[in-house]
Amino acid sequence: MKKQDDWHWQLENSIRTAEQLEEYIELSGTEREQILAASRRFTWAITPYYAALMDPDDPLCPLRRQAVPDAEELYDPLGVPDPLDEGKHQPVELIIRVYPDRVAFCVGNRCPVYCRHCLRKETMVGQEDVELPEAKIQKGIDYIREHEEIRDVLLTGGDPLLMEDDRLEGLLQRLHRIPHVEVIRIGSRTPCTLPQRITPELCTMLAKYHPLYLNTQFNHPAEITAEAETACARLAGAGIPLGNQSVLLKGINDDAQVMRELCRELMRLRVRPYYLYQCQVLSGTRHFRTTIERGREIMAKLQGYISGLAVPKYLIDTPYGKVPLSPNYVEGRRGDDVVVRSWDGKEWKEPNPPEEGEIPHVTDAPHRSCLQNCESGCACGD
Repeated sequence: MKKQDDWHWQLENSIRTAEQLEEYIELSGTEREQILAASRRFTWAITPYYAALMDPDDPLCPLRRQAVPDAEELYDPLGVPDPLDEGKHQPVELIIRVYPDRVAFCVGNRCPVYCRHCLRKETMVGQEDVELPEAKIQKGIDYIREHEEIRDVLLTGGDPLLMEDDRLEGLLQRLHRIPHVEVIRIGSRTPCTLPQRITPELCTMLAKYHPLYLNTQFNHPAEITAEAETACARLAGAGIPLGNQSVLLKGINDDAQVMRELCRELMRLRVRPYYLYQCQVLSGTRHFRTTIERGREIMAKLQGYISGLAVPKYLIDTPYGKVPLSPNYVEGRRGDDVVVRSWDGKEWKEPNPPEEGEIPHVTDAPHRSCLQNCESGCACGD
């Protein structure tokens, strides 16, 4: 095995300086200064694998922009450190609870690549080499065990798969033994940024703890390589359903054709496009954020152009949970019909007479909330 194929080698040789990065890409003097300026505030690291995928001559390469620090990160008047108010949803340290039946369990604070759009980029400053103490992990497990309404646990971080196999298995064993925990999910970008981590030994171990799901993050077709394909095939071969959670990023994937290609390639890898996140109003991400209107436009150009199985759900994450932002195809009511619009703009009247005495309503219909024929006055009061 080549040393580059060992995930430990990849982490040990992680790129953390402009000088190291110049072994892979060309940097101007201005770019070197920007890396230094941004790195004073935000942690950064890039695996040699991911750096080797970058276009060495193009500063606008979509992979470079996701991973290389930029002084643009320092100018963001709208950005806030914690747009989801995660601190207010932590009953105990490491546990984030927004929904009644599930929790996110932040079991690590390291990543193979520190994405410039990362939701937790503020909290991971200066912690890239620190393993979380076992006592903190145990407190999280104890909380889950004490709350029988919790049936679904998401392991996140940082990246949970940067744990060694034996430590990760110990964690999975303890969760798996809790009777009311029915599902365990892992959030990991390693299939994209460190596919060497997905070893046969890891997959054999994970397969012991079904039902187990894994969601990853590919944001651009250029990230789908032979190595990534092998990693996903190993996970899928171990019976682990795979999903992808992309982030809509300006200048990287805010293009319908790019998203179509990405979704098709993911399906080929047996990875279901699951979510497309609106980029958060997070400190240091002003240059990545596009409008919600742009996102809805892109979604409208996915529906019907690719398999429905390949169309992700477009949403924004809020302190109160995830909110879908997908385009609305309901035009409104005309008499006993509801008028809908197909993926290519054709109009269809679906017979849908209201029940006697019923006043039907639907969001985004005429007058915003009512399916009544409002030409002679609206029963809903709009």
